[in-house]
Amino acid sequence: MTGILALMLLTDARRPARVSSAGELVPLAEQDRSRWDAALISEGHALVRERLASGVAPGPYQLLAAINAVHTDGDAPDWTQIVALYDQLVRLDRSPIVRLNRAVAVAERDGPEAGLALLDGLEPGLSGYHAYYAARAGLLRRLGSSTAAREAYDSAIGLAGNSAEVAYLTRQRDDVRPQ
Repeated sequence: MTGILALMLLTDARRPARVSSAGELVPLAEQDRSRWDAALISEGHALVRERLASGVAPGPYQLLAAINAVHTDGDAPDWTQIVALYDQLVRLDRSPIVRLNRAVAVAERDGPEAGLALLDGLEPGLSGYHAYYAARAGLLRRLGSSTAAREAYDSAIGLAGNSAEVAYLTRQRDDVRPQ
């Protein structure tokens, strides 16, 4: 229960910064950290430390909470630590979504080519999931593959489930200049 409580606290702490005043999704890297709830983050970090110090092997919720703790610790995430935590999580949960999140973390640590190579094997299990195409679009964009990035953004937009995500993805797509 400690892991899930820590995860909930760390997730809720960022809620005020997740959507812009225009109703658009704000990705973690672009969030105004001053809008995060410092008390919830502190409580979440304490619970993560307590749980990890218990000596019991962490379960999925503890690992997800630890990943969130790293994201909320300092000004820039430690991508090496995040990938290491995802490596542990993948051993417990090989779902395509966990592997997608790991691929994004690898891309942050090792570059877009490395992340894209990991994403390529995930498409069959995630063909109906907008975040797969959004991640793919972002990596293709970073690689300068404008046409492929725009196509992936279009797929993500078509599958997105809420207006904040659609607005964000549409802006991202429209910012990519055709080749």
